[in-house]
Amino acid sequence: MMKAVSIHFKIRLGYIALETYRILWDLIRVSFIEIMNQINDAYEEIRNTAAFQDELNDLYANYVGRPSPIYHAKNISKKLGGAQIYLKREDLNHTGAHKINHCIGEALLAKHMGKTKVLAETGAGQHGVALATACALVGIDCEIHMGEIDIKKEHPNVTKMKILGCKIVPVSRGTKTLKDAVDSAFEEYLKDPVTTIYAIGSVVGPHPFPKMVRDFQSVVGKEARAQFLETHNKLPDIVMACVGGGSNAIGLFTEFLPDDAVELVGVEPAGKGLDTPDHAATLTLGTKGAIHGFKCYNLQDNEGNPLPVYSIASGLDYPGVGPQHCLLKDLGRVRYESVDDKECLNAFMELSRVEGIIPALESAHAVAYAMKIAPEMGSDKTILINLSGRGDKDADFVAQTLSL
Repeated sequence: MMKAVSIHFKIRLGYIALETYRILWDLIRVSFIEIMNQINDAYEEIRNTAAFQDELNDLYANYVGRPSPIYHAKNISKKLGGAQIYLKREDLNHTGAHKINHCIGEALLAKHMGKTKVLAETGAGQHGVALATACALVGIDCEIHMGEIDIKKEHPNVTKMKILGCKIVPVSRGTKTLKDAVDSAFEEYLKDPVTTIYAIGSVVGPHPFPKMVRDFQSVVGKEARAQFLETHNKLPDIVMACVGGGSNAIGLFTEFLPDDAVELVGVEPAGKGLDTPDHAATLTLGTKGAIHGFKCYNLQDNEGNPLPVYSIASGLDYPGVGPQHCLLKDLGRVRYESVDDKECLNAFMELSRVEGIIPALESAHAVAYAMKIAPEMGSDKTILINLSGRGDKDADFVAQTLSL
């Protein structure tokens, strides 16, 4: 009898502990949702005000250097034959990539909300540099979490972040790359969401971040569409961008979505091959699940845990992808393809030596796919690529990899 009572008591204690856990989790979840709602409310409050838009547009023009030009890559187009290739030169922005577009917006939002610190993750370091730059501009502390592998690989950007006054937190867990940096940064953010704001580096994460980053990055597509129409009196046949989390691609694609005649193509990293585990082709081989507070296609095991992913481009090795891209895939509006490391490196070198433009390894994925299909198209056809960043950060790594 005593034994039965003891077992019942232990079971009851376990039940109480489980109920306590559930209650605590519900409280945390409700609190987190409230925090996200506060950010969304603040963003919606200021996004269309004249003061915010005037300040944002002034910084885009006189600080970032917008509009970025569209360049006709005549040499590589002639060498390949077929379609004419054009580049939207986001690599010419201040800090060297498209990331500054949303970082300026997020820093201004943080200032409006009275935050004292901005927290984020980075993979290739472009988001980290851009955010550190924006925080220095508006006078807010900046903390960036970065995987140890990426810190070694993207050392030039690490140095820039330090010069800009940013605190860098090395992440040694898991694969020591972007996914783990996101985990670490989110955990740090939840310790103090009152005085801190998380500035996500792509169109991923919980609402409202995918919406906010898309809105800020849409300046790329708005410019590109108007520029191409003015120069050619028509729209490009294909609009293309690399896809990791998806910010540069959604920024370019959004303005072209109503144009049914324009084919939209996102290019993912096939890494060492789609038949190996060493890739990050989320939309190509992923399944629907949840990661970092949002639902999307992701590379996951049978229990829904994110799988280790790989890309030669640090900014693309993420196991999930922005929810807008998932919808566009399901709707069939965007076609998602992939290229492997060898094709990426070849495009990196070709663009460098034929056009004198050193692209980021991330951007080189899109260039590689354009190089693959351009010869099969007529010379009257056009491909517009978002050259999302420059390759200064990758130069040493590529030289070492190719024994230059």
